[in-house]
Amino acid sequence: MNQHTVTLVQDSWKQVATIAPQAAALFYQNLFAADPSLKPMFRGDMTEQGRKLMQMIGAAVGKLNDLDNLVPVLQGLAVRHDGYGVKESHYQTVGAALLKTLGQGLGDRFTSETRDAWATVYGVMSNVMITASRTTVAA
Repeated sequence: MNQHTVTLVQDSWKQVATIAPQAAALFYQNLFAADPSLKPMFRGDMTEQGRKLMQMIGAAVGKLNDLDNLVPVLQGLAVRHDGYGVKESHYQTVGAALLKTLGQGLGDRFTSETRDAWATVYGVMSNVMITASRTTVAA
C-alpha cells in the first residue's frame, strides 16, 4: 500500500464523513440487499450501529500511515466479530457493500483510481482480520 493510495482513501473519506449517517444507512441497505442472511447478526439500534461503523472506519483510515498501531486494532476487531458469528466469506460481501456505498456517496468523485485505492486498503485490512480469525480459531 503506497502513500498515493493512502492519500486517495483519506481524502475521499473526509468527503464521506460529512454524510456519515446517510453513508451508514446506505452501507447497511447495500449489505442486507447483497446477503439478507446477515441482517439477524445486527441487533439493537441500527443508527447507533451505523455511528460506530463510521467511527471505526474513520479511525482505521486515519491510522493508514501507522500500521504498527492499526494492525492490533484490526486483529482485536476480528476476534470480536468472530463472537458475532462473522465468517470469512462475509468479508467479501462487506467489501462489496462498502465500495458500492462509497460510489453512491461520492458520485463522480469516486473515480476508478479512488475505487482501486479503497479496494486495496480494504483488502489489506480484511486480510489482517481474516488471518487473526484463523489464528483465533486454530488456537
